Amino acid sequence: MVNEEKLKVLMVECSEEDGDRILQILTRGGFQPDCLCVSTISALRDALLTRDWDVVLSDDLPQLTAQDVLNALKDQELDIPLIIVSSQIGEEAAGHIMASGAYDFMMKKNLARLVPAIRRSQHEAGNYQQFRITQSALQKSETLFQAITSNLPGVVFQFVLTTADNQTSFPYVSDASETLLGLIPRRLMDNPSLFPELILADDRESYYQLMMISAEQLSTWNWEGCIQVKGDSDIKWISLRATPRRVSNSVTIWDGIMINITRNKLAEREIARSREQLAELSSYLQKIKEQERARIAREIHDDIGGTLTAIKYELFPCMDTMPRKPEFYQQKMKSIESLVDRVIDSTRRISLDLRPGILDCGIVAAVQWQAKEFSDRTGITCKVSCENDEISLDSDLAIAIFRIFQETLTNISKHAHASRVQVKLLELDKLILLEVIDNGCGITHTDMEKRDSFGIRGMRERCQQLRGNFYISGDPEKGTKVTILIPTGDLEQQTGQVVSLKNKFKTPSYDKKSVSRSE
Repeated sequence: MVNEEKLKVLMVECSEEDGDRILQILTRGGFQPDCLCVSTISALRDALLTRDWDVVLSDDLPQLTAQDVLNALKDQELDIPLIIVSSQIGEEAAGHIMASGAYDFMMKKNLARLVPAIRRSQHEAGNYQQFRITQSALQKSETLFQAITSNLPGVVFQFVLTTADNQTSFPYVSDASETLLGLIPRRLMDNPSLFPELILADDRESYYQLMMISAEQLSTWNWEGCIQVKGDSDIKWISLRATPRRVSNSVTIWDGIMINITRNKLAEREIARSREQLAELSSYLQKIKEQERARIAREIHDDIGGTLTAIKYELFPCMDTMPRKPEFYQQKMKSIESLVDRVIDSTRRISLDLRPGILDCGIVAAVQWQAKEFSDRTGITCKVSCENDEISLDSDLAIAIFRIFQETLTNISKHAHASRVQVKLLELDKLILLEVIDNGCGITHTDMEKRDSFGIRGMRERCQQLRGNFYISGDPEKGTKVTILIPTGDLEQQTGQVVSLKNKFKTPSYDKKSVSRSE
């Protein structure tokens, strides 16, 4: 027959006549049987190991019972349908074997059901095989899904809203809910109202409002707000993103994720705060710059300009044609020389204010000169400790360090109420360390965070522009310590060195021998 279906049959049979009759029935039923007959347990096991079979037809032989065949199939974990075709097995024994896993049972004298039973077994075996493939794929998919959700930085969830009775539920919540929300998944799924209870009162209304808008318009549900986990003093910023789908007129399901964005929010606030401080600092520096320009202009006008005007008036009588005694001109020359000396002194003083010439002698000499000038001006003892007589720096870096030192001394004179200052200037493997310790009242965190603390901000910004670090800390009634670390070589290569020395100089260490409040 052209449409004959191939059928691999393993037959447990000792009667050749019965075997031929079964094959004829299979052939007439539209099969093209490929049959192997066995009658011993060893032959059966070999056949099961060496080939794949569509069906096993077994008689209940004395040396190889149907139960033995069923056991052999189970031992090798084979899902081959077993149909018992017997002439002598009793109904009770057949029922027992059927209960143990045999597919069907029939007597040899009535094989009318054989072909339909085989076809039915093939169909069910195919369905079962497909079921196992689907189940395996589902298990792999679930394993992959669990692996993904367990490594996501947030809570993956499914959320359901029934608008008819305004009921909500969480059919699925990933394990990360315990970390983010302080709720194990099962507890949240059993009691979905626990999540809104975590939301701060100010953000709860927007949560419900955006949820309803998403449900009505089937638009993405985007919400950001604050939660506070029970027993936790910290407040967390949560970002919720979910995509809705309508399953009925009154039921909407969202698939989404909740992520902790606290760090991002804190970073945004810090950036906004830094921008505000930079704007204030820029305005302050511009104001100082204009004030400095006005001061210089005033000094040039009042001092140098006035002196030059006086010189002009001294020269004016010398330019007429009236005859005068030599003593008159000698007196004018002395007066003009004195005025010129005054102009030279004023020019030198203004130049020193703009850029001290001592910087041309190196940063060590400049710091020592500034410390002496500070002591002479304020009466506060200021000692400088430096292991090297000279530290080679480019002019821009030297000026920056000098200006930071100047600003530090200015702050000490204004606020510290100190009697002694200890300065340390060191070169540490292409790093410059400047440390200034006073024995004053000690700066507080509140002082450092004041909106008008432009001096500290300016020093910090100047250090950051040079890829360095600026630290300031105080101890009440003991003093204040200012430390800067700035790389002198390749900035990229030195950044790691700056960080490695961070902890070493971050905590104030007051040398009571060198910095004492008593004179």
